[in-house]
Amino acid sequence: MTFGDIVREKRLESNLSLRQFAYNKGLDAAYISRLENGIAAAPRDINKLNGLAKALGLDEGSPEWVDFHDAAALSRNTIPTDLAANPVVPRLLPALYRTLRDEKLNEADIKKLEKMLLDSSKDK
Repeated sequence: MTFGDIVREKRLESNLSLRQFAYNKGLDAAYISRLENGIAAAPRDINKLNGLAKALGLDEGSPEWVDFHDAAALSRNTIPTDLAANPVVPRLLPALYRTLRDEKLNEADIKKLEKMLLDSSKDK
């Protein structure tokens, strides 16, 4: 799901039109429309991004909050801030990029990699 999809889905859950939502939250309707349609990337300013998340009713620290921030980073073609700060990332990303460019990953490989990553995170 894209960042814009998340914004739209959460707004619609509030049963408000785009204009009503923007007006109620003190936001610009045209900007929200650009976000929802993928024309504008998510805000880079963390305070603005968090404000939008709260306006959409996301609870800080919840899985939805994390997904929202991950989708925001993806919309900006950046690595999520919390992951970029991880010292392992600079070692793993180049290998991932090389693998993806060579198109050596198939669906089974991806599932195996996901399982390995999930299993390793449980060991912590």
